[in-house]
Amino acid sequence: MAAGTFATFIIIGPTCFFLGMLFASFPYDYNVLWSTPADPALAFRILEDHLKFLHASPPIISRILHIVIGTGLLGFLMKLYKASESNMLFDGASLVLYMAGITVYITNIVKGLRVVTAGVYGNVDPAVDEAAGDYIGREDTLRVFAASNTILALVLVGVLVLQAGQWYALRKEEAELKEIESKAEEKKRAGKKKQ
Repeated sequence: MAAGTFATFIIIGPTCFFLGMLFASFPYDYNVLWSTPADPALAFRILEDHLKFLHASPPIISRILHIVIGTGLLGFLMKLYKASESNMLFDGASLVLYMAGITVYITNIVKGLRVVTAGVYGNVDPAVDEAAGDYIGREDTLRVFAASNTILALVLVGVLVLQAGQWYALRKEEAELKEIESKAEEKKRAGKKKQ
């Protein structure tokens, strides 16, 4: 049980860490997705500057993030090694969500940071590239990035909800087992008194 608790901590810690990072970006994303600021162009420029600053951060920052993500995966491996039925259901679903989050991170967020830093949006000349109509513009790229942050946050909250659900289910099972044991003990005592 102690190993499972430690593994749960190893899953919850990185998940909360990543949620904290996403929460720090929420003020920028909010103005792009859900509100209509007085100067929309300013909101997009602020988000773009923020993303360029993040992408230009020292390599140690991304390495720490990747170590934290890997630590979460280690927690899942620890819990799924010789897993019980409860672990397979809750941790299996949590792992699927965690991997979906990693996929969103790699495909949308990392790629989006590179696109924003390079400044290569949908401003491609059709004479140079026949697929120029397939590219999206600056504002849509920034909206996709902000929406990806929101999707990732929801996925990570799902991981936390599943881990909390597993904790609750285990506590409920322990309480029921104790109740069954106490009833069996009472029956034994009643049987001894009758003899």
